[in-house]
Amino acid sequence: MTTATHDTSILNDLIATLLDSVDGYQKSAGDIDNQALADKFNARARERQSAVAKLQAAVASAGGNPEDDGTLLAGAHRVFMNLKEAVTGKDDKAIVAEIERGEDHLKAKFEKALANADLSPTGRAATDEAWQSVRAGHDEMSALKHSMGA
Repeated sequence: MTTATHDTSILNDLIATLLDSVDGYQKSAGDIDNQALADKFNARARERQSAVAKLQAAVASAGGNPEDDGTLLAGAHRVFMNLKEAVTGKDDKAIVAEIERGEDHLKAKFEKALANADLSPTGRAATDEAWQSVRAGHDEMSALKHSMGA
């Protein structure tokens, strides 16, 4: 497997999971009663979309075909599917708890990608930049969850 192909595979996996995250945040923002949380979720979705665009650009510059859809059939999506059930009940604590669980999954995927010694310098730089958004989102949602006693 060439470095470009290797990078494309890793980055596209991260892109698909980030797209699931964007969808989860947008769905939560539309269904939660607390407007401050809705604003926070929408802001996080916009930030994640920016991270997606940067990773897609890195895939394209490596000569790959950037992912542009979520992981509808992959295990990562199942993490965010529970969010739909939580949102249905409009229980703010449950919604935040599910988002935080999805953030844990996303964080683990990024940590695994960053531990991969075979990423090219360009692929690593794009992943590092997206990691800043992921880490900040994870920490924010974890703190929010704990502050709500969820």
